[in-house]
Amino acid sequence: MNPVLVSAPSNIALIKYMGKIEGSGNKPTNSSLSYTLENLKTFVRLTQIDQGEDQWKPLVRPDLEHLDLSERGKLRFLKHFSNLKEKWNINATFLIESANNFPSDCGLASSASSFAALTLAAAEVFQNMNPQIWGTDKKTLSELSRQGSGSSCRSLFGPWALWQHEYAEPMGLELTDMHHIVVVVEDSKKQISSSEAHKLVTTSPRFEGRPERAEIRLKDLVNALRFNDWHLARQIVWDEFVDMHRLFETSTPSFSYMTADSKQVLEDCQNFWTKWQDGPLVTMDAGANVHMLFRQDQKKSFADYREHFAAKYKVLAFEGVKHDVH
Repeated sequence: MNPVLVSAPSNIALIKYMGKIEGSGNKPTNSSLSYTLENLKTFVRLTQIDQGEDQWKPLVRPDLEHLDLSERGKLRFLKHFSNLKEKWNINATFLIESANNFPSDCGLASSASSFAALTLAAAEVFQNMNPQIWGTDKKTLSELSRQGSGSSCRSLFGPWALWQHEYAEPMGLELTDMHHIVVVVEDSKKQISSSEAHKLVTTSPRFEGRPERAEIRLKDLVNALRFNDWHLARQIVWDEFVDMHRLFETSTPSFSYMTADSKQVLEDCQNFWTKWQDGPLVTMDAGANVHMLFRQDQKKSFADYREHFAAKYKVLAFEGVKHDVH
């Protein structure tokens, strides 16, 4: 059987998934809404081998970042693949190779793109071994991917994905093809993984009422985006990521992803907004880096922000691309 190479994009949640139902296979305590980042991708190659156990190693390509998974990360990736094999009655053994075109384990949702790509690759390869897999719909694949990494279920849809229960679904919003900047103030591996953060936030006194706050923001954000109220949308998105980071800072034990540079970038964004009364949607994931999403008509603003932050930090900047709408 020839090797199969598949890619899947990362996504950035504007209403966050933070907190999951214990023992549920990553079912969330609240709904989340994300924008698909088509330029940030994980590539997974599957090759059938004769050895007795599945193996993982980095996918080496000059255009991709070298991926050095921890032993724990490697086991998690292989376990998800094993679960997919069991689900689809596959007995063959495979070499799994993977890599990103962006830094991993630093708050850029590399687990989302990685597990989505692994799930899609497995479905493509396994359908040649089990005809029952033919025609498996995206919602089913989203549900399966969620069991490996919760946020990965959203990476199967674009440009907007809504995740409420077992799987994500495409969200029909007219705002598409947005420009994207991520200011990478920290690209080393996080000390606290997202999986650990999900557990710790439940110890925060602020976690009481958190699911309800997120659901209210989701409803308000969708309405703001549908009625082109960009000012309101920006404030909701800002309040949401601040709420999440306050959970981190008030958990037991407390922890923080924000650095002095993160705070400086956020302060600059606030100052620009005050000056121009317009700007991007600004958010942070479970990491130190800052994401910005610009409307199509904000191309000059996009260029100005890129130039400003690139003078001091590593900046990944992408003009809006057409999404493969599902």
